[in-house]
Amino acid sequence: MRHSFFSLIRNALGHHREWPPLWRDPDPKAAYDVIIIGGGGHGLATAYYLAKEQGLGRIAVVEKGWIGGGNSARNTTIVRSNYLWDASAHLYEHSLRIWEGLSRELNFNVMFSQRGVLNLAHSLHDVRDAHRRIRANDLNGIDAEWLDPTKLASYCPLLDISPEARYPILGATLQRRGGTARHDAVVWGFARAADRLGVDILQHCEVTGIPREGGKVTGVETTRGVIKAPKVAIVAAGHAGTLAAMAGFRLPLVSHPLQALVSEPMKPLLDCVVMSNAVHVYVSQSDKGELVIGAGIDPYAGYAQKGSFSIITEQMGALVSLFPRFSRLRMMRSWGGIVDTAPDASPIIGKSPVEGLYLNCGWGTGGFKATPGSGQVFAQTIARDAPHPLVVPFTLDRFTTGALVDEHGAAGVAH
Repeated sequence: MRHSFFSLIRNALGHHREWPPLWRDPDPKAAYDVIIIGGGGHGLATAYYLAKEQGLGRIAVVEKGWIGGGNSARNTTIVRSNYLWDASAHLYEHSLRIWEGLSRELNFNVMFSQRGVLNLAHSLHDVRDAHRRIRANDLNGIDAEWLDPTKLASYCPLLDISPEARYPILGATLQRRGGTARHDAVVWGFARAADRLGVDILQHCEVTGIPREGGKVTGVETTRGVIKAPKVAIVAAGHAGTLAAMAGFRLPLVSHPLQALVSEPMKPLLDCVVMSNAVHVYVSQSDKGELVIGAGIDPYAGYAQKGSFSIITEQMGALVSLFPRFSRLRMMRSWGGIVDTAPDASPIIGKSPVEGLYLNCGWGTGGFKATPGSGQVFAQTIARDAPHPLVVPFTLDRFTTGALVDEHGAAGVAH
């Protein structure tokens, strides 16, 4: 039997089906069971789990750009679950457990690396908050420990822990199971897995309207025509408020750029993730050798995929203060993702005021780390038309009842 060159490569790599994936391009007027607006990590994960676990056969993902070209390609790859409040801790820990077996599940290397996540403490207040969070994590079955300066110096020798430092370091929390994953690999892994289960992925298909009849959603209007479905899910980071307005209601969200940048590549030297909320910087080293450096969100609302120069200046000053050896590095490129942030900095997941329309938005800076868990619980919420137990605290109702999940200052971390 003759084999093509590409089939030999596929077999050598262990891929026995379509490689690379072939995105279906069906008739835009075809009817679906569910339409997912947004082809990022959360949207594709939702589609995958709808097809795999909920048994829905006709699923479409519509993406105004291309797969892997939005916020999914503009995050800083950090994965952790050491949140303070029970609702957040349970949701992020659920996701972290999926991360630990995700490459095997998708048959695609998402490059998940459990290298450990450090959260630095620079003041007595930071130390007290850190110990409070460690105790809360312990009660929720989440790994967390305290490193004093001596242990911290051994764990991350590059840190300047001298008393004369501009930002003295009094210790740090450590979640050893936390780490990083390759952002675009996660998107492509879910895309390929969803494609194999029959999900239709429509790229360059922008939603322009969400029609309704009798208070019920009937599908979406797009630049490629009307697509009908009795259920529609909004999973578009940075644009959920705009899409909600198309359906006739407002969301309590504000969109901000989230600044990040990378350095020139180097040999391996930083084998953990270091975060500091007090000085608004966090850093890890990518598989290509670049330092991936992030900061807090830009205080100015906007849709520009770049941050303010003042943010970069403060970010670099903080980085060099924590790691003096990085002062001679050159920065290669900077960018900004667009994040929707709710008043309590926690996501909105569940049903909307419009029947058949579901929401998964408002993640702020926490979206990437929740990707697989978010997709799984949201898929069940859509299929059963009722919130998954883990997302009950995150429904839209909390903004009228006042039962907020206020992680904005509670988690004691920058990202």
